Amino acid sequence: MSGDSVLELDGVTKVYDEQPPVPALRGVSFCVRPGALVAIVGPSGSGKSTLLHVMGTLERPSSGVVRIAGVDAARLSDRELSLLRAREIGFVFQQFFLAEHATVRENVADGLLYAGVPAAERYRRADEALERVGLAERASFKPTRISGGERQRVAIARAVVGRPAIVLADEPTGNLDSTTGASIMELIRELNAAGATIVMITHDAGLADRLPRQVRMLDGRVISDCG
Repeated sequence: MSGDSVLELDGVTKVYDEQPPVPALRGVSFCVRPGALVAIVGPSGSGKSTLLHVMGTLERPSSGVVRIAGVDAARLSDRELSLLRAREIGFVFQQFFLAEHATVRENVADGLLYAGVPAAERYRRADEALERVGLAERASFKPTRISGGERQRVAIARAVVGRPAIVLADEPTGNLDSTTGASIMELIRELNAAGATIVMITHDAGLADRLPRQVRMLDGRVISDCG
């Protein structure tokens, strides 16, 4: 494993304690370097969602090592892990998860809440992030007043506002029509070209094939790693 990776998985397993036990990840190993754009691709049930949760430190692995920006996540307390997650990982989900009562600017600024950034700085950086995703003019709108594609842009702005080491995107075009989805993929490429490290979870092999690297999953294992 390389010391300059922002994300490293080494022999990671995840077994859910059911009867009989369900192995969701079976010895997954790969690393992601700064500035990469990677697709994790596989059919439903291949382990992609579990892998997302483990990479994002939302779940601890049953065995193996997960390092985020060089830090071994297993060595951290829950509080330390929450702080690491707030500072180093940005999340984008297909459901957007925006607070409907808050403005677009407030939703993006909330991405810095748990990183301990003062309010004035949160809003300044939120405005910068909205500029990056082309939504500066929508800053004062509530999410109910903007389109699905614009909501996903807000969610992406919230993910990148803290300048995390890595952005994890879970089916970011899943709830969008093809034209809007294509514009979101173009935005993801632009953010990557500007230096963001992005790992995208998808079941769409065609979409994955258009990204520089594809890690293919099946039955909880990496079956190929190309690019």
